[in-house]
Amino acid sequence: MIEQFIGVDWGSTNLRAWLFDGDLCVDSLRSEQGVTRFNGQQPEAIFHQLFDNWLAQYPDGIPVVMAGMIGSNAGWIPTPYQMCPANVSQISRHLMPVTQLAPMRALIVPGIAINHDGNCNVMRGEETQLVGAHAQKPAAYYVMPGTHCKWVQMDGDTVADFRTVMTGELHHLLINHSLVGAGIGVQRESQQAFRQGMEVGFNETHIIRRLFETRASHVLGQLDPSVVQEWLSGLLIGNEVAQMQQQYAGVNQRGVTIIGNQSLTARYREALTLAGIPHQAIDGDDAFKSGIRSLVYDLEN
Repeated sequence: MIEQFIGVDWGSTNLRAWLFDGDLCVDSLRSEQGVTRFNGQQPEAIFHQLFDNWLAQYPDGIPVVMAGMIGSNAGWIPTPYQMCPANVSQISRHLMPVTQLAPMRALIVPGIAINHDGNCNVMRGEETQLVGAHAQKPAAYYVMPGTHCKWVQMDGDTVADFRTVMTGELHHLLINHSLVGAGIGVQRESQQAFRQGMEVGFNETHIIRRLFETRASHVLGQLDPSVVQEWLSGLLIGNEVAQMQQQYAGVNQRGVTIIGNQSLTARYREALTLAGIPHQAIDGDDAFKSGIRSLVYDLEN
């Protein structure tokens, strides 16, 4: 059985990696050298800069499994998506070898895609979280908050369908690159503003018309400029949950499992509670590490 290995979450802007000895994580590192930040360097060179100190501890070699945008056409080795329906227990059969690192056993996890009329979607990195989360907390539905939030429908061990909602990116763009965020000044946390925005968003069927009203409300003195960011977060998350509750009506009875960090999980818990959707949560890093362990252990089967 493989005992020592390296698991890597190599995304667009950042990289996180963990050194494992069995189920124990013995070291970790973070880097801002995501695939959009290579700055002219080759991925192989960055790989050695980051991991040679770990690799030197294992002269006989150690497997490295990488997930995320490193497997995209903007990354290192374009790794074909597994098309839905995709069984999470079989993802390990489709890992892509990184031949430039031979004889080292370095592999890239394939993403998952769906290409149906009315739904074209892709994910990279989240599939590894799904592997881990489904092993720990099997569920019929998962929600994975983030820049591009994923809502996943399962059929047993199989990803039957999923959708992507750009809530996080839209929030960032509106606050930083539109009139919505112009002149709002320093922002502060406000649970009250978040909840007020969430309730409006949840009950709004035409979210686009509410976006400029976010600006108008603080210009006209109805909304404290220092909590615009919180109010907008609530507005978008509340509307997302309302829309996806309609998309996946089964969540009302079967509930969802949230896979994410503590801060975003708390916000989605509020919105799901407002919607009357039962839910549980698992930490996103824990899910990813569990998924990487499962994929590595499957290599010997």
